[in-house]
Amino acid sequence: MKVLSGEGPDVREGASEVASGGARSSEEFVRGRGIRLIREDGTAFLDAASGTFNVPLGYDHPEVTNAVMEQLRRMAHASSSLMAGQAKQVLSELLAHAPAHLTAGWMRDITGSTANECAVQVAQKATGKTDILSLFLSHHGQTQFTTAISGNAFRRKGFPESVSPHSVKVPAPYCYRCFYKAKYPGCGMLCVERISDFVEYASSGSVACMLVEPVLGNGGNVVPPPGYFQALNKLCEEKGILLIADEVQTGMGRTGHLFASEALGFKPNIVTLAKGLGGIGIPVAAVLFEGALDVMESHEHSFTSGCNPLALTAASATLKAMTSGHLLANVRRNGIVLGELLGQLATRYPCIGDVRGLGYMWGLEIVRADGSPDVEKTLALIRVAGERHQLVLRGSRYSFGNVVKVRPPLIATQDDLEEIVARLSRALADVG
Repeated sequence: MKVLSGEGPDVREGASEVASGGARSSEEFVRGRGIRLIREDGTAFLDAASGTFNVPLGYDHPEVTNAVMEQLRRMAHASSSLMAGQAKQVLSELLAHAPAHLTAGWMRDITGSTANECAVQVAQKATGKTDILSLFLSHHGQTQFTTAISGNAFRRKGFPESVSPHSVKVPAPYCYRCFYKAKYPGCGMLCVERISDFVEYASSGSVACMLVEPVLGNGGNVVPPPGYFQALNKLCEEKGILLIADEVQTGMGRTGHLFASEALGFKPNIVTLAKGLGGIGIPVAAVLFEGALDVMESHEHSFTSGCNPLALTAASATLKAMTSGHLLANVRRNGIVLGELLGQLATRYPCIGDVRGLGYMWGLEIVRADGSPDVEKTLALIRVAGERHQLVLRGSRYSFGNVVKVRPPLIATQDDLEEIVARLSRALADVG
């Protein structure tokens, strides 16, 4: 039995069953400590999914937890109209660390879905245009609107009204399974070049914006090839289309940089943040944009719980924790190690067809001998990792449903990463 440092003898990592990376309803997790989730009986699981990206600083980061608890004792809620001063302060803190061209923003959201809606509203109002470009496999939220502009049909089944006439989807830069059957780098970047055809023939001719995730998270952890975003920037500028970076998943340090768009070298007009912005799972979101796009009136996009004091406090404390030490540098350095460790698994297990990612955001594409997607083995791997090896993983239903996502909290040490990969290796051996 291994006793976890600082957690006492009651916290143990033993044999226990978990389905698909989550606890049985009768044996739910009752506590989080660092990057671990703990059952009532003391069994600890390594969370390699970061609470679906919501806990980049782990479950009990002291600075963020203490700040939120102190705010809770003072005042848990106030209407957004009464929190304008604090919201402005937190927004300025964010902008101080944002790319220099982003000088304004919006802090009245608590979810990525509505932050992306806000970003589109900003683009439509600023340009006077209507249409929205997005990528195949993209995920921009689960409201009716963001489902309509996301690049997969399964969430829209049974809801015909969620199909938007102003939404135009274009092929994603998914080199491993290229839509155009081309091969990078000799492909001529068709995934950018052919967007002009979609604008000409599939849109209304009035395109306001294009939403892109710097890494397509739910789409299978797809990392666009070098040069993609620079070419996309150029195309959007030529056509007067505003480029929105949906950094709900990639933002706040996931790639080793506060903004993945900076890490990947492109310049969006608008950036959305959520998930990791709350540090320990506190819901909060933000929209940052160029000063010329500061066109929204407060009544045009506002929510009762928007910019509530707990959310603002968590965002401020999270930003400070991420920028005041060596956390981001550690993610950049250890992310290389994580990629190498996962790459070694691919040499041992033929079912791993591709390993892709950066920072603490990686995906393994699970395939059959002929290279086709192996969804059954993917689901079995996630289930076995939880049931037998106390490792919480998540899969991707978008695309072909055959990608296992490895995304530990940013506080994970190199030892933690090695343990995650060791447990994953044992799970791979179990499923054969």
